[in-house]
Amino acid sequence: MNADKLHIIDFTIYRGRNIYSHRPVMKMILDIGKYGEIPTNQIPGFNEKLLALFPGLQTNVCGLGYEGGFLERLKKGTYLAHVLEHVILEMQAMVGYDLHYGKTRVIQEPSVYYLVYEYENEVCGLECGKASVFILNHLLDGEEIEIDGFIDYLKKISSEAELGPSTAAIVQETKKRNIPVTRIGNGSLIRLGYGKYSRLIEATLTDATPCISADISSNKQLTKFLLSENQIPVPYGKVVFSEISAQMVSKQIGLPVVIKPFDANQGKGVHLNLKTKQEIIAAFRDASKYSNGIIVEQYIAGRDYRVLVVGGKVSAVAERVPALVVGDGKHTIEELVKIINQDPRRGEEHEKALTKIRLDDVTDKFLKSQNMTRESIPAAGQVVKLRGNANLSTGGTSVDCTDLIHPDNAEIAVRAANAIGIDIAGIDIVTEDISKSIYETGGAVVEVNTAPGIRMHLYPSKGTPRNVAKDIVDLLFPDDSAAHFPIVSVTGTNGKTTVVRLIAHVLSATGKSVGMTSTSGTYVNGRCICRGDNSGPRSARALLSNKAIDAAVLETARGGIVREGLGYDLADVGVITNITGDHLGLDGINTLEDLAFVKSLVVEAVKENGAAVLNAEDETTPYVLGRVKCRVVFFCKEKSAAEKFMKPNDAVVFLKDGVITAEENGQVQAIVPVTEIPITLQGKIECNVENCLAAAAALYALKVPSETIAEGFKNFEDNAGRFNVFELNGLRIMMDYGHNPAGYRQALKTCRALASGRLIGVIGMPGDRPDDAMRDVGKQCAGVFNRIIIKEDQDFRGRAPGEVAEIFRRAIEETGFPSENVIIIENELEALKSAVENAAPGDFIAIFYENYNLIKEYLEDAGAQRIF
Repeated sequence: MNADKLHIIDFTIYRGRNIYSHRPVMKMILDIGKYGEIPTNQIPGFNEKLLALFPGLQTNVCGLGYEGGFLERLKKGTYLAHVLEHVILEMQAMVGYDLHYGKTRVIQEPSVYYLVYEYENEVCGLECGKASVFILNHLLDGEEIEIDGFIDYLKKISSEAELGPSTAAIVQETKKRNIPVTRIGNGSLIRLGYGKYSRLIEATLTDATPCISADISSNKQLTKFLLSENQIPVPYGKVVFSEISAQMVSKQIGLPVVIKPFDANQGKGVHLNLKTKQEIIAAFRDASKYSNGIIVEQYIAGRDYRVLVVGGKVSAVAERVPALVVGDGKHTIEELVKIINQDPRRGEEHEKALTKIRLDDVTDKFLKSQNMTRESIPAAGQVVKLRGNANLSTGGTSVDCTDLIHPDNAEIAVRAANAIGIDIAGIDIVTEDISKSIYETGGAVVEVNTAPGIRMHLYPSKGTPRNVAKDIVDLLFPDDSAAHFPIVSVTGTNGKTTVVRLIAHVLSATGKSVGMTSTSGTYVNGRCICRGDNSGPRSARALLSNKAIDAAVLETARGGIVREGLGYDLADVGVITNITGDHLGLDGINTLEDLAFVKSLVVEAVKENGAAVLNAEDETTPYVLGRVKCRVVFFCKEKSAAEKFMKPNDAVVFLKDGVITAEENGQVQAIVPVTEIPITLQGKIECNVENCLAAAAALYALKVPSETIAEGFKNFEDNAGRFNVFELNGLRIMMDYGHNPAGYRQALKTCRALASGRLIGVIGMPGDRPDDAMRDVGKQCAGVFNRIIIKEDQDFRGRAPGEVAEIFRRAIEETGFPSENVIIIENELEALKSAVENAAPGDFIAIFYENYNLIKEYLEDAGAQRIF
């Protein structure tokens, strides 16, 4: 690596809410080399060159909080990673995005930094990051650089990556209803909503449009046949496959005629009002570029109207006007086009309200038919049409006529859409006046379009803009069900899986089709559809796309939050079970407050009318409360633990005389006695009592009736892998997923409560836990077990084989635990077998497993009976 250069080490894109921002951001890890010790005021000429390229930096606010703050920092001396953050944001501003959030921090002294910056257009954000590094390196080398070329390139690729105006309008309207929006890939495919209420759109093409209907509409001759069959006026015509046939059919129909491909779009290859043999031959040859079959049909004189039909109703009507110029007696046609194209509303393709007018061979031929060329100078006021078709994609404009359409014409347009079977259709009608019935004027329906563009209705050149996106969203979501898709997100150090399972089980009893993600897999209505640790954002996103569910309960682990942010937008209820010092030392999380900051995202990303469920007895709760903006439902064993935190409209779920009880604004509801909940083993498993309190609080926040919660808790028994007890030949064997000091502490309490004979532990921990955590667990176990077998996980998670076991052994022996009663058997299954073979009737074995299914299958094959 060149120490004189800035070097990008890694890029991470956070597309949803994340620990840095509730907006999309990018994170760059960067090595600034020798400049880790050289601030900007010590780099000769750097500041001046930088500000010459990016004068907008002079007004940047920076962390000082006032305009010009960054300039002040620059002059006093700041480091290049910080400069890079501001340059990236400034380049995005120069492209056209109003963005301000950025953050830069050193992660390895003196030269390795991470910087986070906001983006709106993913392609633009990524390319601005790379381009900014390139530019700064050139400035440091003393090389001249031309910034305009970069900006032009960035504008071009950003424009190509933007949603088109039709899709963007629908997305904006959907967001107004608080329905989540997910872009799939880099195109215009969008998922609106979650689960069974979700809908897919691509521009105005919806998932309800039958494929056969879309195919029919792309075959113009077949469309005409079906319209005619439904007694809808259409131009008479035929499909031909040769120039000779085109000439013969033209004579049969009678001139003038129209020639067009039967399966093209956007007006490609369409030629109107052809009157001569030469025109017909030229038009046939051009149309043949787009299709083998060519339609020759009767030319209907009149104006070109587009009628938008949405869900069986006319939503908007526009007259489409071909691209044209109006002469001033001074400028050529080509010059007039350049003047028109300077209109900021015009873009290269579909990204803006209007498209720039293109001068091409079609234009030249059309001008020639008017005895003109690009160099002709039209007289003042002379209107010169540049094309025969009026498509916006070729530079045409539109005039709103929604209030003018005759009822007969509206009814014909609706019947045309229905005849083809299209939910959102663009019906093209040619007639002299849309306000008069085409039955009287002799007009006709000339095309039916699937996925019609709606730019012309949203941004007409003249007349009233029509919010047709609202009509489309009304069609997709006729009621508010999609906006009320309940999501519960659960995080914490311990108890997450049990809490998630309890909530999902009770929600199912309310009639919901519930999806659940957890460390044991993804489930839909209790059936596992994907095994493994599915507690990350990708699993959440996958579940929320499942059309079988109308509610979701998500286990949301720390690692996924750090790596990718959340896999959903906002939850109805966010739950934090507890926060203890697990995973410290990983991903820059070194303190309990760091961990609380990460997990707080779950209770920050809650709907305005939602709730945060917090453990009033957890030491991090005061910190977390400072980040919560919504109502809080506390849970605790003693109500007094919550009273010091509660504000008006908050609630608390607690134990009152052994009964889980809810209280809000003085109103008390008894829910269920703990002794009647099987997973608490009559209250002996203390951590499951706490898990039931957390789950009850979440369900209470969702307004689930207390009797439903009680019934669900009473019949919930299958908490696989959590305090499962088997009986085998007079032995009792407990399986649990204790994997950190707090988890072990609860499990060891349970062992003491359940055991009557010797206690034997088969123990271990994941390798990514700190040494101190392993020593803590080892010493806990030494204080409880009579005999200890140390095993290792199959996944070493960065440790050397035997390393974890040796840390445990030393910690256990340091307590004075008899060395003859502790052995190492690294293979998990073999360790359990040894414990069973050397146990006596009445002994109680606890195994803290890595592979649940492997251990469970061994016990079942050995004849063990699960008793809890």
